[in-house]
Parts: sequence; C-alpha cells; structure tokens
Amino acid sequence: MKKFVSVLLSLILIFSSCTVFASASGKLDKKDISDLPLIIVPGFSSSSLTETETGEMVWGLNMDLILERVLNDIVEIGVGLGALTVGNAKIIATTLAGGINVFMEKMRCNPDGTSTYELERTVSTAEEVNNANLMITHPNGDHRQEQDMAREFAEYIGDENIYNFTCDFRMGSEACAKQLDELIQDVKKHSGKDKVNLLAVSHGGQVTATYLTLYGWKNDVDNAVLTIPAIGGAGIAYDAMTNNIVFDEECLIRFVEHGTRTEEDYNWLVKAQQLGFVDLIFKELIPQVLRLVCYWGSLWDFIPTDKYEATKKQLLDPEKSAALIEKSDRFHYEILPKVGEKLTECIENGMNISIIAGTGNRIVTGLNENSDGIITTNASTGATCAPYGERFADGYIQKNPCGGKDKVSPAMDIDASTAYLPDNTWFVNGLFHGMTYWDNYTRTLMMTLLFTDNITDVYSDENYPQFKDTTNPSSSVYAQFKGCQPGILGKSDTLVVTNCCWENDVRLSAVYCDGIDLDFKVNPFVKLAPGESIELEFDGDIPEISGKPVNITVCYLTATITPVGYRTQSFKLDNGKAVENAGGYVSAQAGSPLDDLIFVDAFDSVLKSLGLKELLSMFYSILYYWINVII
Repeated sequence: MKKFVSVLLSLILIFSSCTVFASASGKLDKKDISDLPLIIVPGFSSSSLTETETGEMVWGLNMDLILERVLNDIVEIGVGLGALTVGNAKIIATTLAGGINVFMEKMRCNPDGTSTYELERTVSTAEEVNNANLMITHPNGDHRQEQDMAREFAEYIGDENIYNFTCDFRMGSEACAKQLDELIQDVKKHSGKDKVNLLAVSHGGQVTATYLTLYGWKNDVDNAVLTIPAIGGAGIAYDAMTNNIVFDEECLIRFVEHGTRTEEDYNWLVKAQQLGFVDLIFKELIPQVLRLVCYWGSLWDFIPTDKYEATKKQLLDPEKSAALIEKSDRFHYEILPKVGEKLTECIENGMNISIIAGTGNRIVTGLNENSDGIITTNASTGATCAPYGERFADGYIQKNPCGGKDKVSPAMDIDASTAYLPDNTWFVNGLFHGMTYWDNYTRTLMMTLLFTDNITDVYSDENYPQFKDTTNPSSSVYAQFKGCQPGILGKSDTLVVTNCCWENDVRLSAVYCDGIDLDFKVNPFVKLAPGESIELEFDGDIPEISGKPVNITVCYLTATITPVGYRTQSFKLDNGKAVENAGGYVSAQAGSPLDDLIFVDAFDSVLKSLGLKELLSMFYSILYYWINVII
C-alpha cells in the first residue's frame, strides 16, 4: 500500500502544473483595489498547443487518451510491475516510455531548438484569453489558469478584466517574453487601459522577469507579483535532465500535505523511507524520453547557471545544437545577470515589482539545496543560501550592507542582501512550490501586492515582514515571541502559539528550546480552536547578544489519524551586542532532549536510518518535559 501511495504522490508531483486552489480567509478593502486588467502568467506547460496543419490539439492533458493508452498497455504494465519486485525496472520503464513517446511525439524539437512539427497556441489574442469570453467559448474551464484563485480575483475586478497568458512553453524564456509583450499590447487595446497588472507563477516568473528585463522600459506594468518564480532556473529540471533523480519520500509527503492542507502529520512516519523503486523506474525511463524534451529551450533556461556548462557539455552537440546553445547562452550570460538591475529600474520608474519565495525545503528529486521543493531559493530570488540542512555560523555578516538593514533570515540560512530585489522580496520558510494561495499569510500578501499600492517594500507594513514561517494549516501550530517580529527573539516575556489549522482543535503537550535555556509553562488541558492563540510564560534569561539562532519546538495533540505532532521554528537572537562571526557553515539540525542520551554517533545513525529518530525524539521530549515539571 505504501508503494502505491508513493507512486501516486510522484504522479501528483509530475503533473503539478495542473494546480487546484482552495479558498482561505481574508478579504481586501474594495476601495483600495486597482481597476487595471490582470494577466495571469502561469506555470510550465499550462498552455495548450495545436498542430497548425491539422488543427489537432497536441498538448493539453486528455485523461481519456491517457486511460486508453494505459488499458492498451495493461499486460505489459503488469509484467513490468512483476519484474520491478525483483529490482528490474527496465520493462515497465520501456512500456511507459512507449506511451509517452506516442503521446508527446508532436512536441518534439530538433537539435537546434526549433519545433519538429509546426505548432501554434490554441488561444492567444486578448479576446480569446479573456476570462469572461472563455467562460462562453470553453465552459469546461479550458485555457483558464489558476481557476479557483482567479475566481476570487473576479470578486474584485470581474472576469472581464482577467486575461490568461499562453505561450509555446517549449521555447526559451526570451521567446515567451516576446509573446507576453505582444499580449500586453493587445490587452491594453482590448481593455482601454494604459497599464496592466501581472501575476506570475513558477515558469511564469522566469518569463515575467525576462519580459521586465527586456521590455520594462515601456512602463506598461503597474504591479507585478512573481510568486515561487523560476527566475534563475529550476532544480528539479537539472535533476531530471541529468538523470540524477533520487526521490525524497518524506519531502514529497510534506509537499502533498501542504498542497491538500491535510492536518494529519504523516511525514515523520516515513522519515527514512526512500522511493527506491520509483528511482529505478526514472533511471531507466529518462534516457528513453530525453529525445523528446532534450532540445526544449525552456528546459535549458531552467538549468541553474552554476550547473549549465557541465550539463550542456553532457547533453548537447556544439554543432547540431549551435542555435539552441546561442539562445540559452544569451539567457544565462546576458539576460539573467541583468535581472536585478532591470527590475530595480522598473521600480524606480514607478512600477511595483514583488517576489514571494519559499525556503527551507530540499528539492523533492534529490538536489540538496535550499528551495521550495522544486526551485532553489537562490534561483527564485538571487539570495545567497546555505546548503540545505546547514546554516551560516553564528555572527554571520551579510554580504551587502543594504543601508544597515538586517537581511539575514531567522534560521540564518538566507542572506537576502544579494537578492535581485533585496527590499521587495518576501521569504517564507516552509512554503512549498505552488502553494502561495494555501497559506493565509502569503495569500493575503499576494493579493495586497497585486491589487493595491498599500505595500511598496518589505518595510511598508509590519504585518508582512521580509521573513516569516508558513502558516499553512498542515503546519498545525505557529509560534512567535510577543513584542518581536516573526522569527526574532528580543526582549519578551511570553511565547504566542497559534493554531494554524482550519478544521481541528489542538492541545499543546510540550514546548522546548534548543540553543538557550528557557522553560515554558504549558497547560495541556487548554484547547485551541482553529485560529486561536495562547500566550505561554517562560522562565530563563534571554542572552543579551545578537546574531545567534535558537530553535523552539512545539509538541501538540490533535483529533486526527496521527494525533501527536510537533513543529520546530528558528528564532534569531536580537537582544544586544552581535556575537563574533565564526565563519563557514554549521548544521541547522535542531537538537532535542533525546540527543543528550545518545552518546554514540553510530547509534544516532542507526536511529535515523530506521526512521525512528524523529518519532523517539518527539515522544521523549514530551516525557522529558513533564518529568521536569513534576520534579
């Protein structure tokens, strides 16, 4: 059963561009809303493509065709699954590759990056992609992007003011940016307005950043919000193109928990389990389908710059792919280095450009970098990041002064001073890719940035600080010290713990601190309803120093299938003289009372390999807390 669930989670990830959003609380004041048209610039593969000669739609998820193909291959799939049980993934990979090759043949590109078949966008003009018109011409929802999100947008500006950008997403970001510029000009004529607002998601963030870099001088945009943007590439594309996929099951499950907003905690149950059988399938599958996607310019623009040359050398013939290489070189070495400068110029010319990025997760396919699960935080923002699982040493000094503003994250793993937009980028620890709308905090932030001029930078509103932890309901609880900014520990006498759940009550069972000695007073009989908070007093002194992180772990009980859970958040001390910079990186792993009992590293490694360390730590921490209370 576990393997079936794991495969299902993998498929959800693969088709993650087909995102469905659910509503959350929080409304904007309509008197602040701009009446400008909105263009949604969606994630990768969201546009449908049609063969010019036949009019046949060649891209667009058709479940009937997929089901038909599965039924046709059912015998081979059965044989392949049988072989997989003894470690032979080649049979099922070959069967899957055959289906993919047939399904995607018309999407193939030549080694020079041109399309093998002549394709065009199914819809492209402002009139065709207008939401109100699409509701008439395609009532089944085709061609409308981020539909549940757009439904709420329509409450403010109406469907007649919402447009859906389409592009041939196989081509590089520069070609897509040109198509975006063309649509903007068309939307201005169609709407009668002289400016537009842009909401850019994932690949749409890379396209929009490229558009603003090349065409921002036209000053056609008022507000542009780039959420979880792939500006500098996508780590998952690198893993796939180089066939280095090693799925992290625990990260995948957390990804799905956040996406579905489930309030059960399954991830710590499978902390050490890996999708080895899925890894085997992909190892065999990728070489067989690479010929279909290897020459997509967009995938080459997704390769992070520090890995680009090696990947290019591995996969591209310098003569046959000379034209493709020329275009992708231009993106990596001419366009991307200018993004920060050009976005800053846009802001200086009166535009509001904002970035919302996720941090604190590794890439689900194995790349060990700080990310939102799909895109590295560095690629999304330009910020300097410690490797996943590590942080900057105590007393770290940010690379750029930024007028004396603190640009180091509470977890001390992000240095925003090097970001494309140091004062216009919001970092949300624990936010997964594509889930901005499922977190009450990021959802309201995105809406406010998109439709109003109330926030111009990270200092405009104390309710929207530059760094914050996710409040997705699957996180269950959220902690913040009273009187301090989120993630900061200064002068305070209580810890405020909030129930992030949308449905379930929580009861706190223990709170402990790693880094300094603070003893929190917990009443396990107090029930917190969804959205309700409680202030916890604590004993102990907060050191009069700054630049050192501490970790607070809140253990809790809920009436769910997994009734016991915990959440750890990092807080940076800001209570006096800065500690001396130790230099380098150190482990970001939070300690627990159980660590004091484990004297042998080998035993610790065994617990981790068996997936028992998290479980034992949680239960022992609760027991340890109450033994100390009783004593």
